[in-house]
Amino acid sequence: MAKRDVNYDASEAIGFMNIDETDYASMTLGEKMRHLEVEGYVVLPDALDAGHMDRIKDEMADAPMGTKDYSDCQTFHKEPQWHSPALAEVIANPPVVEFLEALCGEEIVFTRGLFTRTLAGSPPISLHTDGQPFGSSIFGYEGSSPRLLRVLYYLDDLTPDRAPLRVLPRSHLSFHADANPYVRYTSHPGEVTICAKAGTAVVFPVNIFHGTHPNRDDSLRTLIQLGYRPAWAGPIQPMEEWDPELVAAAPAVARRFLQSLNTSGVDWEQPHKPVGMRSDAPSIAPERWDR
Repeated sequence: MAKRDVNYDASEAIGFMNIDETDYASMTLGEKMRHLEVEGYVVLPDALDAGHMDRIKDEMADAPMGTKDYSDCQTFHKEPQWHSPALAEVIANPPVVEFLEALCGEEIVFTRGLFTRTLAGSPPISLHTDGQPFGSSIFGYEGSSPRLLRVLYYLDDLTPDRAPLRVLPRSHLSFHADANPYVRYTSHPGEVTICAKAGTAVVFPVNIFHGTHPNRDDSLRTLIQLGYRPAWAGPIQPMEEWDPELVAAAPAVARRFLQSLNTSGVDWEQPHKPVGMRSDAPSIAPERWDR
C-alpha cells in the first residue's frame, strides 16, 4: 500500500519508545492475572492461528469502513461480528475465554466489537481510557460498566514503525485527578510500547490509559477489538440490545456471550445480613495469584 502522509499536530510527536520485553509466554495463569490486575494489561501470545486470521481478513475485505475525525488513515467497522462469521467465532476463542473466566468468573457478557485498519501514515492515537463512568459521546454507556475489559487481537505484526500499542502501566490504579478517565494525553514518560506478533491478544481494563504510535510503515495494521465484562457489571443507563436475528445467526460458540447488554446484578434493596453469606472466595484472596 502506498505511503499516505498525514499532517497531524507536531505536538503529538512521540520522541521515545520504551518497548516491553516481558516474556509473557512463560507466565503461569496466576502471573498473567497479577500482571493484568497490577500493571493494567497482559499479553497472550499465539491466541489466533494464521488460518483463522486469513479467514477474517478475507471476510472483512468488503466491509464498509468509516474514518476517525482526526485522520482518514484510521479506518474502522463497528460490530464486525455480524459481517464476518470467522470474526464472530473469536468472541468464544478458547485460550482467551479461559483467561477471562479465571479473571472474571464464568458469567461473561460480550459488549462490543470493532475492526480497524490503521493505514500507512496514520498519526498516533492519544493516550485515553475506554472506561467513562458517566458515559460519553464516544463510548455511549458501555464504558460506564464498573468492570469492563478490552481484548485486542492483532492480525499483523506490531513493529516499532507499524502503529504499536502504547500503555501507561498502573494508571488504572490512580485516585489522582490526573487519572480522570475523560482526560487525554499526547504521551507520558512512563508509557511502554508493545510490539507483538500477529495472532497476539492483549487484554486490559478499560480504565487504563492506552494509545498507539503512528504508522510509519508502508503497510497497514489490522486489529480486532472486543469488549467483555462480568454479567453483574451492567451499565448505568440502558443500552440498545443486540438484534435477536443477528444473535440467532451468529456462530453457536459465540451465542452464550451475546447476552442482553443490560444484564446486571443490580439490586437496590440491600440487607445488612443477607441469607447464605459465604465465608471464603478464592478469587478475591490475597494469594489468588499463587497458582
